[in-house]
Amino acid sequence: MEPIGGKPSFLRNILVRLFLFCVFVIALRFAYVVTIRGESCDVGDFCFFALPENFSVVSGVGQLTKPSSSAVIMSSGNSAPSTPKKIPDLWTTEGFQKSVQFYSSVFQDLISEAVLSPNFKTLCVDTATGADVFALREIGVEDSIGISKKGFKPLVISGQGFKQPFGDETFDFVFCGGGVVEKSVRPGDFVAEIGRTLKPEGFLVVHTGANDTYSFESLLGLFNFCRLVKSKDIGGLDSEMPFIREIVLQKISGEGSLNRLIEKSSGDSVNKCSVPSYKQDLIKIAEPLIEEEPKKPWITLKKNAQKIKYLPSMVDISFKSRYIYVDVGARSYGSSIVSWFKKQYPKQNKTFEIYAIEADKTFHEQYKSKKGVTLLPYAAWVKNETLFFEINEDPGHKEVEKGRGMGRIQPVQTSDGSTSSGNVDQIQGFDFADWLKNTVSERDYVVMKMDVEGTEFDLIPRLFETGAICLIDELFLECHYNRWQKCCPGERSAKYEKTYGQCLNLFTSLRKSGVLVHQWW
Repeated sequence: MEPIGGKPSFLRNILVRLFLFCVFVIALRFAYVVTIRGESCDVGDFCFFALPENFSVVSGVGQLTKPSSSAVIMSSGNSAPSTPKKIPDLWTTEGFQKSVQFYSSVFQDLISEAVLSPNFKTLCVDTATGADVFALREIGVEDSIGISKKGFKPLVISGQGFKQPFGDETFDFVFCGGGVVEKSVRPGDFVAEIGRTLKPEGFLVVHTGANDTYSFESLLGLFNFCRLVKSKDIGGLDSEMPFIREIVLQKISGEGSLNRLIEKSSGDSVNKCSVPSYKQDLIKIAEPLIEEEPKKPWITLKKNAQKIKYLPSMVDISFKSRYIYVDVGARSYGSSIVSWFKKQYPKQNKTFEIYAIEADKTFHEQYKSKKGVTLLPYAAWVKNETLFFEINEDPGHKEVEKGRGMGRIQPVQTSDGSTSSGNVDQIQGFDFADWLKNTVSERDYVVMKMDVEGTEFDLIPRLFETGAICLIDELFLECHYNRWQKCCPGERSAKYEKTYGQCLNLFTSLRKSGVLVHQWW
């Protein structure tokens, strides 16, 4: 009889097939990792071994950098955080790898331009995923770290742009990608922290989506402790930011450079300032002035307000330290502050500090409970002195609270002048131009509405004389003249001495001087 060998042969075949199946699975996994993901088997749960303590993670995205510039992210070092035994799943995603590839290209260009060096200590500000930090380490800039509100170790630690957990003059290179500067909720503190932690002569690179000259100049003014090295336009990373302006700045050091900064921030001289050409260009596309005196000014000026081209609708105002609205002649809180500025002015989601300047005591009480509004209960004037005002009603004006409220108050003399007949009130005036220069700076965004019952012919020249006019980004001015009366056809108001022609000359001179002024009512 022949020996029975069917059963062992059957088991042997089963084992061989199982072995071949396992080899097939391993080969398939290897092919997927190498050809599709471009990574070695050191990612996730498919690896069959643990990462040793001294393992060097070679950037798996080999296609992301040139072979000559491939670098190693070390798990140990004096300043670089330790690499975990299990790499975060985020690093394996297509989006992260695409970002790394983009930033690697950006940083390699900066190295070739001598802006960045492998031995630099670098910081990436407000980077959520740390793709830019990954890219820096990949190309050999190993001493790199990122900060973000939530943090994402080992590349990103907890911190924010406006509150960095580092000492003074720590970094040789700071990178602000993804438009983080314009997104900052506290731009002033954001800029101050970069200035604090960046070394003298250190480099700052900013990526922004803003491409207008106004925003560019505003950014340079915001980082006024730096000099402009270069600026260029590059393709964006994704659809959220398809266009990028890359701006390279270098921190100025030395007493001489500091003096130049002070001179630049204070204008051409103590009292004068020059208006840059880019502001002149904005005026060219603003709504035209009304050349002919309107027969019904209360209607014409209100309709004209609908044609106004607001500055924030033409440019990006993100690169400003603070945002301020000054209402000169504010009257009641519900008038221009609420009915116009808060509801209609395009603020680009910025939070504005509001100053209400109103001398009439009738309105002071209602401002006490208003948050975010600072009341100056004085009269805007050309110097600090006591003024005497006369309550003067237009014909047909409805009286409110013994003639006050709806009635406008008009300065008729100074404390050393002659007396005035009629209902006279004594009010403290203050040097408005001097106050403005001590309250705001060129780095702030200042929008102003001025309705001062004829005093504009005194205040505007004073603003020019002191150079304070250059601190105003946008001005809404009501010019008062002997206009036609709404109540009485054919009659002009005797309240004001100026003519419409004089008002038009005032607006024209403001625009010729580079002030974006609008006719208001």
